[in-house]
Amino acid sequence: MTDAAVHAVNPGPDRPVRLSGRQISKSFGPAQVLFDVSIDLHAGEVHALLGENGAGKSTLVKILSGYHQPTGGELVLDNASVSFADSEAGEKHGVILIHQELNLAEQLTVEENIFLGREIKRGWFLDKAAMRAETARLMDQLQCDIDPRTRIRDLPVSDRQMVEIAKALSKKADILILDEPTAVLTGREVDILFDQIRRLREQGVAILYISHKLDEIKTLADRVTVLRDGRHIVTQPVADLEKDDMARLMVGRDIRQMFPERAVPDHADVVLSVRGLSVTGAVRDASFDLRRGEVLGFAGIVGAGRTALMEAIIGLRDRESGEIARNGAPVSIRSLQDAKKCGIAYLTKDRKGSGLLLNMDMRPNLTLLALEKFGRILIDRKAEEAALEKAIEAFDIRAADPKTKVGDFSGGNQQKLLLAKVMETDPDIVIIDEPTRGIDIGTKSQIYHFIGDLTNRGKSVILLSSEMPEMLGLSDRIAVMAAGHITGILEGNDRNEHEIMRHATGISGKQGVSVHE
Repeated sequence: MTDAAVHAVNPGPDRPVRLSGRQISKSFGPAQVLFDVSIDLHAGEVHALLGENGAGKSTLVKILSGYHQPTGGELVLDNASVSFADSEAGEKHGVILIHQELNLAEQLTVEENIFLGREIKRGWFLDKAAMRAETARLMDQLQCDIDPRTRIRDLPVSDRQMVEIAKALSKKADILILDEPTAVLTGREVDILFDQIRRLREQGVAILYISHKLDEIKTLADRVTVLRDGRHIVTQPVADLEKDDMARLMVGRDIRQMFPERAVPDHADVVLSVRGLSVTGAVRDASFDLRRGEVLGFAGIVGAGRTALMEAIIGLRDRESGEIARNGAPVSIRSLQDAKKCGIAYLTKDRKGSGLLLNMDMRPNLTLLALEKFGRILIDRKAEEAALEKAIEAFDIRAADPKTKVGDFSGGNQQKLLLAKVMETDPDIVIIDEPTRGIDIGTKSQIYHFIGDLTNRGKSVILLSSEMPEMLGLSDRIAVMAAGHITGILEGNDRNEHEIMRHATGISGKQGVSVHE
């Protein structure tokens, strides 16, 4: 395989082209992000769209669905040129986009969200019974036990994603675009979603599917288009590409060493001890030690209590009981400020909701946690700018203009900025929750090497991840949680997927009652 672009394979006359983007270009001010990209979406086909963060995938699908207008090129719908003034116009033509970021009204109920702007009426009044019954039918179709009257704010994030999918199904899409739909779903929910996608494909729906998970692409897609730096690289049948081929096409190089080579610490000092920590309804009697220079992984299925445990350690949750020691000395941590004084930093898994200020540029985002370094009364802007310049180079943050709002950055660049922000406090211990969620394979490798560099400098890392290769590739030891308990700490030859799943499902180790993370 070469990196040269090739023509799309014609799936055959029984699969007509429903929607095409032809020579699509897009600029935001002076910055051009798409360069003459063409793509065809066929009826009854799952077409995958791959590329690193910042490659232009989200911009392209927003143009295809009417959220953005192209700077150049045209859209063709059922062999006729078309222009969508906005997303509502796109939806009226049967083009539905499920966004990577959830687009629900949190104060409204599930049924109100699904029918928002499309309410069923009986005469002058809303037909709530009909909307509730249809919502219940959609939830049953997705095998979700969600009461239609539940408010979105009271649902976990995975259930919110399923509501987004139900909302799209209710609109009876002819062309369905899914942008990273499985990022927050459990394995069972992913299987259910894939069944729905296959059903829609059999019904003749044209599906465009964006994911960084190459296993999903190989399992689900018929063809794949790869973008790099806003340009079309290749369109090929998925059957003709191995996962390594797809990764190389995305990043333009071979990723030979995905994980860093590290020396496993031997008999290193214990820098953090947790004993008997409990959080009401979430964690029960958790105890573990963290050693200098190690990566201690925490594995477990959704709801195991991992995030709740870490939030209790850093003062974001009240502890029912338990003791914490740093370098052998007891410490009291009741807030993030206390944690920072103890040299502990926390990288949240929700970079957009609680990690970054999306409406601000890079400088205040970088220095917010460490403002005392830049002045007590007046902020030394020159010092901030110098720190930003250093962080951009050290963490390879790619932004055409540092004054661009962080909300406009790709997910990978946001994650690298969040890591730089946390490290600006110069912690000795870094707790990292889902470090690569929604991030492309090239940026994943960069972040893995950043983590390796931290431990090589004597810092210690607690890693929470739902990705098994990531957990096994980075962790020196792995603590497994189930139902709020630490059911085992695995090391040596016991660090394998089989043992992790045995402990995560309660087959091995201590068992407990079900709790919610």
